[in-house]
Amino acid sequence: MVKGMAQTLQIRYPATGVEADLAITEATIKAPELRKIVVDGEPLATFDPGFVNTAVCHSSITYIDGEAGVLEYRGYPIADLAEHSTYLEVAYLLLHGELPNATQLAEWELRVTEHRMLPDKLKTVLAGFPYDAHPMTILMASVAAFFSFYPDAQNFDDPEARYLNITRLIAKMPTLAAFAYRKGKAKPYINPDDSYGYCHNFLQMLFKQNERRYHADPRLIRAMEVLFILHADHEQNCSTNAVRSVASSGNDLFTSCSAGIGALHGPLHGGANEAVLKMLREIGSVDRVPEFIEGVKAGKTRMMGFGHRVYKNYDPRAKIIKKSVEDVFEVTGVNPLLQVAQELEKHGLEDEYFVSRRLYPNVDFYSGLIYEALGFPPEMFTVLFAVPRTSGWAAQYQEFITDPEQKIVRPKQIYTGHQTRNYVPMEARG
Repeated sequence: MVKGMAQTLQIRYPATGVEADLAITEATIKAPELRKIVVDGEPLATFDPGFVNTAVCHSSITYIDGEAGVLEYRGYPIADLAEHSTYLEVAYLLLHGELPNATQLAEWELRVTEHRMLPDKLKTVLAGFPYDAHPMTILMASVAAFFSFYPDAQNFDDPEARYLNITRLIAKMPTLAAFAYRKGKAKPYINPDDSYGYCHNFLQMLFKQNERRYHADPRLIRAMEVLFILHADHEQNCSTNAVRSVASSGNDLFTSCSAGIGALHGPLHGGANEAVLKMLREIGSVDRVPEFIEGVKAGKTRMMGFGHRVYKNYDPRAKIIKKSVEDVFEVTGVNPLLQVAQELEKHGLEDEYFVSRRLYPNVDFYSGLIYEALGFPPEMFTVLFAVPRTSGWAAQYQEFITDPEQKIVRPKQIYTGHQTRNYVPMEARG
């Protein structure tokens, strides 16, 4: 079609001779338009498990070009944000569409600081969990419980009420995550310190022992800022889709985001970095890498941390995390598994098996090494994904709630069961 002219897709069903002209807008067709074609008495539909090629919304938050390896928040390249911004700057960007000026950032940081504390009665809820409960389970249940403490979250059509509860959630997530961690360690809770920034405060709530003041190395704080920025949003992934789907039935922010946490808890989504660490430990040394690579090529094992549903190039987040690994190890000492990871990456980028399949390191390949170096047990890795992703979920929730195009999510199915049958009485069932 000539640029500027209306683009259409013409469909003809030979069995009936019926034709339909479907308008093409933004490289998509509106799925309901397919109903113009009737096949065996049924209107035509698409079959797309996992929404591999189905757009479910318009969004102005995050842009991904998987072919080129591009990730942008509100038009800003992820590398620029990771280099120059703080996590709260990026959270503000996701929510408001623009980076804050100095005054706006100061006001935003103050608002977040004011809402860091958890309700006292929520600590009673936390006390009810066993000490060996998975921290993601605690996180999911506690975020859902927030609605009981802040019922004004149901007033999501009110911009002020919505923004207040978004602020509450972003502010309280590090506190909740730290409490879940310390509960599992049978350690007393550490309350937020208003004199610290977002990531520094998170680290002190996690790791403060008997010292009067906890001071983290600035390089470690910066590494957390970078990791939080990289994980803040990633378009319409499984957990974001869960948030939007639950929101579509008229749910509040807390209920919707607890669904996102549940989706993220799955090993195919948020738990991949733990699987990478397990793989690196099983390989054990650099000299065993060639043998492992051959096993992958023979289908005997999997290369964890390589490949991505969207990226068919080097994950831009992985490049940034790789640099952060080096910065962290300057403080903590080098984990020997880093050499194993680097050797795996070298083979992966050079071997035709991986190159031809466009399998490149993803965000999970190096992140687990950082988390382990910082002292986190594997069960906390997904929690460290959920805390920063809260700002993205909140932005996506806000966009969904205010989007007049959206409606309750109700996918179509293809029925494969029995046709209408006669009821069989109990005595006749044999």
